[in-house]
Amino acid sequence: MSKTAIIIGGGVAGMETAGQLNRLGIEVVLIEKQASLGGHLKNWDRLFPDRRESQEVFDYLEKGMNDGISLYLNATISDIREAGGKFTVILEDGRELSSDALVLATGYDLFDARKKEEYGFGIYDNVITSAELEEFFRNNKQKNLFEGVQSKRVGIVHCVGSRDEKVGNLYCSKLCCVTGVKQAIEIRELMPDAEIFCFYMDLRMFDRHFEEMYYEAQEKWGIRFIRGRLSEAAENPDHTILVKVEDTLTGLPLKMKVDLLILLVGFVPSPETKRLAGMLGLKEGDDRFLCPSDEHLLPNSTDHPGVFLAGTLKGPASIAATIVDARAAALQVAEYLVNGER
Repeated sequence: MSKTAIIIGGGVAGMETAGQLNRLGIEVVLIEKQASLGGHLKNWDRLFPDRRESQEVFDYLEKGMNDGISLYLNATISDIREAGGKFTVILEDGRELSSDALVLATGYDLFDARKKEEYGFGIYDNVITSAELEEFFRNNKQKNLFEGVQSKRVGIVHCVGSRDEKVGNLYCSKLCCVTGVKQAIEIRELMPDAEIFCFYMDLRMFDRHFEEMYYEAQEKWGIRFIRGRLSEAAENPDHTILVKVEDTLTGLPLKMKVDLLILLVGFVPSPETKRLAGMLGLKEGDDRFLCPSDEHLLPNSTDHPGVFLAGTLKGPASIAATIVDARAAALQVAEYLVNGER
């Protein structure tokens, strides 16, 4: 088949879509703005629910990057043009790439926890994000979580940047709850004598084995779950963090001192997705993620013929769900290139 598809974004969705299209005999061009492939996957340590090494998933995706895929790294797109059913993607250095179909797989960004000033991220040393903790797990296997902190008592705050009208994100990021449970267990594995408290609005353990992890966290590891949203965090003279929260089950205010406070940051749409969507006239939802042409029947197609969506630029999703979505996108692209149908 002498057809070409350009995929924009080299994270999980982009890599899997590229590999699947290539196996179907379609010439693939993959454009990634970073210096390497993998996206956020490169920063994660172990994945829920079975806590397999993230490197195993990356190794699988990388095997699909064979000679049939032209790879452009450190590549910024300056313009996208269309004429006669063909797309021309113009890179910042002036190179022009042509294709019969486009797949946007530009992923997501993590919420900037500094926007929640009351939690103290970027102000107090002992307030970190779940992404920073995950990076620690990936790169450090020592017993202390943070230099200079004993970390005997750890607080984990759910829904930071999600389900929050104040920051303009009303949606649930879906994966923060299970990430908090996973990370709480991993902290206890490193430090069996640590006390760990999870502050949550309500727990959304939506997928297979997630609920079992939640029970394991309580019954085996002694993780304590307190229903209530954190209102304020302040630093004590000894650099511990004083948190204030209302326990909504008892209706009582609660003050607690923790050695380390971890903020579970959610998904937000990436500025690059918005920029490219503007070039192509694609529509956003109320949550600012991109919308397919039909969420039930054509979840990877758009109202722009020949342009397709894959992965978390449509909204929060797990790595497993993203891989499934990428495979669906590849099939829709192939059908379009063979039959001219979306």
